[in-house]
Amino acid sequence: MSKLALELNMKNKKTLNMEVRMYRDRTAIHSRRFMSLWLKRIFFNSLILICFHAAMSAQETQRTQPTWWYGGAAAVNLNFYGGTTQMLNSDLTTPAAFHKGFGDGLYLAALVEYRPDSVWGGILQVGYDDRRGSFNDVLCPCGEMSTLSADVSYLSIEPSLRFAPFADAFYIFGGPRIGFTWSPSSGDAKTFVYTQGTTIGTKAQFSSMNGTVFSGQIGIGYDFPLTAPNQKTQVELSPFISFQPYFGSEPRSVETWGVTTLRVGAALKFGSGDVIHQAEVAVAPVVVERDVQFSVRAPKAVPLKRRVRESFPLRNYVFFDEVSTEIPNRYVTLSKDQAASFKEEQLQEFQPKSFTGRAGRQMVIYYNILNITGDRMKRSPGTTITLSGASPAKGAEFGKARAETIKRYLVNVFGIDSSRITTEGRDKPLIPSESRGGTKELALLEAGDRRVDIESDSPEMLVQVGGAPHYMLKPVQVVTEVEDPLDSHVIFNVVGAKEALTSWSLEITDDQGKVQRFGPSTQEQESISGNAILGDRSQGDYKIVMLGDTKGGKLVRKESSVHLVRRDAPMKDVVRFRILFDFDKSKTVASYEKFITDIITPLIPDSGKVIIHGYTDIVGDEAYNSSLSSQRAQDVQGIIENAVAKSGKKGITYETFGFGSNLQYASFDNFFPEERFYNRSVIIDIVPD
Repeated sequence: MSKLALELNMKNKKTLNMEVRMYRDRTAIHSRRFMSLWLKRIFFNSLILICFHAAMSAQETQRTQPTWWYGGAAAVNLNFYGGTTQMLNSDLTTPAAFHKGFGDGLYLAALVEYRPDSVWGGILQVGYDDRRGSFNDVLCPCGEMSTLSADVSYLSIEPSLRFAPFADAFYIFGGPRIGFTWSPSSGDAKTFVYTQGTTIGTKAQFSSMNGTVFSGQIGIGYDFPLTAPNQKTQVELSPFISFQPYFGSEPRSVETWGVTTLRVGAALKFGSGDVIHQAEVAVAPVVVERDVQFSVRAPKAVPLKRRVRESFPLRNYVFFDEVSTEIPNRYVTLSKDQAASFKEEQLQEFQPKSFTGRAGRQMVIYYNILNITGDRMKRSPGTTITLSGASPAKGAEFGKARAETIKRYLVNVFGIDSSRITTEGRDKPLIPSESRGGTKELALLEAGDRRVDIESDSPEMLVQVGGAPHYMLKPVQVVTEVEDPLDSHVIFNVVGAKEALTSWSLEITDDQGKVQRFGPSTQEQESISGNAILGDRSQGDYKIVMLGDTKGGKLVRKESSVHLVRRDAPMKDVVRFRILFDFDKSKTVASYEKFITDIITPLIPDSGKVIIHGYTDIVGDEAYNSSLSSQRAQDVQGIIENAVAKSGKKGITYETFGFGSNLQYASFDNFFPEERFYNRSVIIDIVPD
């Protein structure tokens, strides 16, 4: 009986230990996922800071940026253990090997930073570097859990190369690390505590410790100025994050224990700049180019948010994955029961909270294209469609198989009579992507041709956008609330910049002396959110300075001013339309002339504002795309201006831009072909006040 009880007790112990180990493994996995997400957010936010640098305004006395900076850094080391550890010293080898572990330690260092120019420099940090941690518990052969923790610390010397790619406050650093075992008291840098089961823990020293380790690091940081640039002593606070891989970070000369460290912290830096006397300022290379004209256009009131009523066009294409005839799972497909209750109007009320920014809401609508088609065909029994499938790699039969897949879905799920749906196959679609000679994005173009086109002659499915027979699928009407809408932006025009300047930037100083810097830009127009400029203020007066670098190496300085006021009260709805283009086409806007003239222009009120933004996908040269998007937007404005002139409307103003393939302003992502197709567009916003 006692033997049975002992066996049960051992079994229970093993079960408990297994559960503990599984729990800790799950905890470690969730911790790593959390850290990964956290790091992505830190990196993304650091990149955003590149574009928005705030500092205090310089007064009459000006100073150079310090070349030498001195200070200290404090951080937390997040230490991830790996490898194998079992023989702790000559007196103790554990029954089971330890592998993974985690711990956090303190990092304190003195630093010197050298910045001879705004791009390149160097950093030297010397200080206390704690790499302590606890290994994951392991199950011994006897059924007991064993634990092991390590106290390992170094005096680290870390010289790094500093690189500021945008000549701004954001910088990247990297270099070697040399660590010497830190021993402020006997053995502190190399102790361990080992416990097996319920026995009292053993505290001793590791054997075969490396007195010196050689490894490396890479990281990013951002310098926030804490003092005005006219002060003699400059102070900066610089948050940073660095990654130090396990290569070379083995604490011992035996076994394979390695330490990977993620360091998160901040440095406080002090520097002194030399005075630039007024005489020196006077001879600075500042010229005024007659060919460069600078102007600023600000909204009467900067809205925080707007309700936008949009006619969202439906791309009548369903894109397929390579060598597949199955509907990709990013498209929404329904069961029979779900299809029976589906109505297109449901999408008008759909507010997906997980889709923020860019155009997640619109893509949800597009990904219901098959269900919208099925719903429209159910409501109008006389409608017919043709499904034209294309497969550039596999041929017409493979393309027809794709069309048949969609037909089966509409017939089996929505109950559409098969006689109302015609299918055909092609090598290339009706309107193929045209490859400009030497393009590097051939794979992207081919992805855009792996599709099924939905065509129809039934008026219930279509809306006429141009002279017959130019039709498109009827758009879906949606209403959404948009933060920081297009009419909240301040427009900066530098006419002649492309010919006279290599780049230009902005210094925006408010009436309290605070400076914001934006740029550099190579375009002749830039749009900056009025809310970003105002920050937490409700209104303010701003001095605008445009600084441009000429191709001859001189500096162009232009000044203007603007008053901004934020309107928090609800404002009238904006009406939005989106016009879609085929690949590399700008003149197809002419086919939309009837739609723009008959549908869009009558909605423009007297003294209204029309905002027109042109976009392209990422295929092709950036300069070409910028020109193409500008041409599309200008063509749309021309049609609206002609229609407005005939209608007798007065006081209409226009804000027209071409953003090309600039990812900062792109309406959609560019990962899937449908996103690239939707980026080939012009947005028209009608702002009533």
